[in-house]
Amino acid sequence: MISKTKYIPLFLFVSIIFLPGCSKLVNIDEPVDRVTAEKLFSTDEGARSAMAGVYSSMINGPDGTNFIGGLFSLFAGGESTYLGALSADEMVMGFSVSPYNTNHIVVGEGLTGPSDALWASAYAAVNGCNAVIDGIAASTSAQLRQETRTRLTAEARFVRAFSYFYLINFFGDVPLALLSDPFQMRNLKRSPVNEVYDQIIKDLKAAQADLPADYAISKGRRIRATKWSATALLARVYLYTGNYPGAVEQSTALINNTTLFGLETMNSVFLTGSKEAIWQLQQNINNSRGGNSTDEGYFFLPNPLNEGPIGIYMASSLVNAFESGDQRKNDWVGVTRFTLFPPDETVAYYPYKYKTGTHNLEVGGAAAEYYMVLRLAEQYLIRAEARANGAGTHNDAIDDLNALRNRAGLDDLPYSIAPDQLKAAIAQEWRIEYFCEWGHRWFNLKRTKTAREVLSVIPYKQPWAGDHQLLYPVPPNDTLYNAAIHQNPGY
Repeated sequence: MISKTKYIPLFLFVSIIFLPGCSKLVNIDEPVDRVTAEKLFSTDEGARSAMAGVYSSMINGPDGTNFIGGLFSLFAGGESTYLGALSADEMVMGFSVSPYNTNHIVVGEGLTGPSDALWASAYAAVNGCNAVIDGIAASTSAQLRQETRTRLTAEARFVRAFSYFYLINFFGDVPLALLSDPFQMRNLKRSPVNEVYDQIIKDLKAAQADLPADYAISKGRRIRATKWSATALLARVYLYTGNYPGAVEQSTALINNTTLFGLETMNSVFLTGSKEAIWQLQQNINNSRGGNSTDEGYFFLPNPLNEGPIGIYMASSLVNAFESGDQRKNDWVGVTRFTLFPPDETVAYYPYKYKTGTHNLEVGGAAAEYYMVLRLAEQYLIRAEARANGAGTHNDAIDDLNALRNRAGLDDLPYSIAPDQLKAAIAQEWRIEYFCEWGHRWFNLKRTKTAREVLSVIPYKQPWAGDHQLLYPVPPNDTLYNAAIHQNPGY
């Protein structure tokens, strides 16, 4: 049991960087040994290994897998997709009742559920980034070149911003930790969402200025943060915060960079060499459970494919939302003829965006697809919505939607549709293009203030207890041992 006198908030206590081939570097149960930190950040190689550890820790646990005490445990390793899909109206549990599916989460003691793990893993990434930023800043070694200092600091600031984006969209106000020293961070209060967004924007602008504009550092693979990663996330943040001209400016920079980026055909979107990819995360293909699959594929795809049992499947409302002839339904939605529950179910649908699952994964096999974190299609949707909200013309917004519709084999929307019809069409394209992907539907329903209207009438979410269900509870250990951190209302 952790005593109050020695307690460090959960989000710092579990912040560990796992370096490939190394033992744990940062365990915030005790201060990082100064000599160890100085040695690590004394050379380019050491600093690079620390940042590589941050990337790895986002999707790989200490044993190289993403299965720490449950199905998903890491916010960037499938859990944001999984929980977001359940909490919205995308996926239904077939073998049990999930409090995330019904939106009736009960707060327990300790690490009681997936949202606790999501919080913990996101803060582990935050603290890993803080350790890199502070370690580089404190280093006086001439063997740590300025070029390396600048690039790695920018990468860390980008990943920190990315992690905070997911924290505030799942939990609301959160503690804003910007230092790696646990004793300076231990009694942090929760900062309002708008203040966290201010820091996210600050980090992204700094990263954008200092990150490289190509993928040479990762030999062409899009698995390291670049200027374009920061630009993509900044466009999203500007949309979320109502800076529509800023959103248009950032998304346009990406869309116009046709040398690096372009929309792919449906079955090429999520591949490792996809030109649509802006930022991906590379899985550990040697992990003994998931092998070369992503966790979305591992848990969403039945085994055997099309005839295997499946415990979580697409809601009928989502399956029926596709227009006739939409290639996204043909190529991204699969059907299996058997489910575990209910016994009389004979057909269930699953997200077939992800092609590698338990039916075909190989431990040690080459990965056909990485975790697709940021991709170009989002930039068309961001720009369309920003333009429809006054930062551009009606017709230009329609052109952005039609770029995605044409890729999906659908007819153009006419310029004659009314403004309210345009906004409805944008919401529809968000829903269909980004279903079961990184929590987009869950976040979009909340930010557009349509969550209650859509979710409160779904039978399996009854009774609708209140809009507090649109945020997850703060892990109870944090509220128990730190009086400055208050629980979300309603829990």
